[in-house]
Amino acid sequence: MLIVGLGNPGKEYEKTRHNAGFIAMDFFANKKMIGYTEKFGGLFNKLRVGDNEVFILKPLTYMNNSGQSVIQVVNFFKINPADVVVIHDDMDIPVGEVKYRTKGSAGGHNGLKSIIAHLGTQDFKRVKIGVSKPDEITVIDHVLGKFSKEDRKLIDNAIETNVYRFLDLYTQSVDKDAFDKVISKLANDIK
Repeated sequence: MLIVGLGNPGKEYEKTRHNAGFIAMDFFANKKMIGYTEKFGGLFNKLRVGDNEVFILKPLTYMNNSGQSVIQVVNFFKINPADVVVIHDDMDIPVGEVKYRTKGSAGGHNGLKSIIAHLGTQDFKRVKIGVSKPDEITVIDHVLGKFSKEDRKLIDNAIETNVYRFLDLYTQSVDKDAFDKVISKLANDIK
């Protein structure tokens, strides 16, 4: 299993909306008490969760070329694209909400476009973190803009109570239907 958090490398992008995937991946890595090694064109590590080997990746190729890093890990470890989970920002979802998908189009997200192009399939899992649509600024300015204090609280809460819990439960499962089962469990727990 490969979990990929999408974002842009560098201090100037660190707290931007487009880096929601990086923020979530860092939270997961910190909770699991693991760091990263620079490898495969990204920040990479692996951990064992029960009988499962889980690889984590933050591509350092910039968002538009994320697929270059992802395909290196997939090819090296012979990972089925259906066992790839990509965490990313989504403007079509309100700030702080999280949605899950087992496959689908890029929906205008350049990081997903790159991954789809390199994997040759849309059949990989997504964890979408809502960052809302821009009001009066361009899409680029919006996604590369920093969260307000209020929005960052919503994002941090969503990552801790929803995204991390999903990843923690999902990585412990060996069941092929785990993705849907974990989502159902989360939905019931969060109500």
